[in-house]
Amino acid sequence: MVSSTVNVARYSALLSGVFYGIYHRRSLQKAHDQQKEHHAIHHREALIVQAREAWQNKQESSKGDGIVTDPEDPRFDLEKLVAKWESESK
Repeated sequence: MVSSTVNVARYSALLSGVFYGIYHRRSLQKAHDQQKEHHAIHHREALIVQAREAWQNKQESSKGDGIVTDPEDPRFDLEKLVAKWESESK
């Protein structure tokens, strides 16, 4: 027969293993969540930088053409505007 001290040792090992598993799982989940948050932050920062660069390129390209898009402006030329739109669509 199995003595009571052996049973106590068995159940103690079982319970300590279960509690260690719970603790280890929580620590792994916490590290994963932190890594996921870190990645999301850097991804958002990269998107912001990319959007700023695209906006700057758009602003520079519109300044460099010298084409006036405001129909109220006396320098407005419809033919140049249409030609610009055709070149952009290609």
